[in-house]
Amino acid sequence: MDIKADVQKLGRSMLVPVSAMPLAGILLRISSADLLDIPILAAAGSAVFGNLDILFAIGVVFGFAKGKDKGMAALTAVLAILTLRQGLLVIDPEINMGIFGGIISGAVASWTYNRYKDKQLPQIFSFFAGERFPLTVILLIQTVVAIVFGFIWPIIQSGIDTFAQTWVQMGALGVGLFMFFNRLLIPLGLHHVINSYIYFDLGEFTTEAGEVVQGEIPRFLNGDPTAGLFLAGFFVVMMFGIPGICLAIYRAAYKENKERVKGIMGSGATTSFITNITEPVEFTFMFTAPILYLIHSFYAGLAGIVTYFLDIRMGFSFGASLVDYVLGFNIARNPLLIIPVGIVFFFLYYFTFYYVIKKMSLKTLGREDDKLFSEEVSEEEHDFSLATSNYSFLAKKLLHSLGGKENIEDAYNCVTRLRVTVIDPSKVDEERIKQTGVIGLIRPSDTNYQIIIGPEVTNVMSEFNKLLDD
Repeated sequence: MDIKADVQKLGRSMLVPVSAMPLAGILLRISSADLLDIPILAAAGSAVFGNLDILFAIGVVFGFAKGKDKGMAALTAVLAILTLRQGLLVIDPEINMGIFGGIISGAVASWTYNRYKDKQLPQIFSFFAGERFPLTVILLIQTVVAIVFGFIWPIIQSGIDTFAQTWVQMGALGVGLFMFFNRLLIPLGLHHVINSYIYFDLGEFTTEAGEVVQGEIPRFLNGDPTAGLFLAGFFVVMMFGIPGICLAIYRAAYKENKERVKGIMGSGATTSFITNITEPVEFTFMFTAPILYLIHSFYAGLAGIVTYFLDIRMGFSFGASLVDYVLGFNIARNPLLIIPVGIVFFFLYYFTFYYVIKKMSLKTLGREDDKLFSEEVSEEEHDFSLATSNYSFLAKKLLHSLGGKENIEDAYNCVTRLRVTVIDPSKVDEERIKQTGVIGLIRPSDTNYQIIIGPEVTNVMSEFNKLLDD
């Protein structure tokens, strides 16, 4: 069992429910009484935030179920969480497992599906064999799971509540540590794991309609005045800190490279400011200059501490970007303070990064040693850039460099990365992958590769899948 790979898959699974949340959060916000006051829109948003356990169950199945077509596996997950819900309701109506119930149900459903999807039955029961068989088995297994957790979850819940209270009682330090580890764990893809508890399980709030919601994000969007302390610092980092990094890297670039770096860093700063996507910038220095990434993580923690002491309570539906800042302004506490604090952090990031890059002669973007290309590399490969729309060409080159489709065990993408599991790593040509012009390449384990592409990864993934299906 590859524990590291499994934890990374869990992080990947968290992206599934998160992807459903941006529009749901916007609908919840604009349908509030202080804006459009349209209950039907609020109902649409609540449909997502009120069923996060189902979404997390499906997300886990997408991460762990084997096979390309995961529709039946997803149905197995839905049956798993519904069975758990009803079982716990019978045992103790006060039990609320939240997203943990979804994660556990997804894990059990994944195991059940992988174990029984090829099960053969006597001819008289053949209709229930194969991929349909897990649908029957999961009902029995989850009934047992409901009985077990019906008795042990109150004890676990007490421990979780104590942990949450301890974290909250740590005050500014607790917020700072959360934001520090949120950034620090990005290279491993594990930040989603710690985010999920804070975002979707920390604290409770009863809405005017009598619905109980959990987590910093749902509580903030539903008007909880105590929510947002763990989220406000992200606006400082994403809207101001990342642009400060971009300016520093641009200013520190060699003169002959400034024009190229200007385009990349300008795009990265704008993307972070407007959409909260930061990885295209962070991965340009994360591995080439790890001291900078450590400083970045420390400053993120510092931003959380500062916003805590200033009592800034600000939340988001998807990310700490300009869009969420505008939408959440009316229900936030002290949101205007984010601007002066952000400006201070912009210059703090800028001057620190610029000084460290120059002082330590770090090989950040625009300061790299000249690349040596072998004679096999065509001029088209040498000049390739994601500024073009030739995603088909890039997908072909990446697939070839990864050893061909016969060498691909699994492939998927997150917000900025193409994540691939190969069968035989000796067939992978890492140098040729780098020569395609992608932002970066990391290898979390022997068979796992993460190719850093940027926001256009979905377009590349689409072409990559076409090649795999041929």
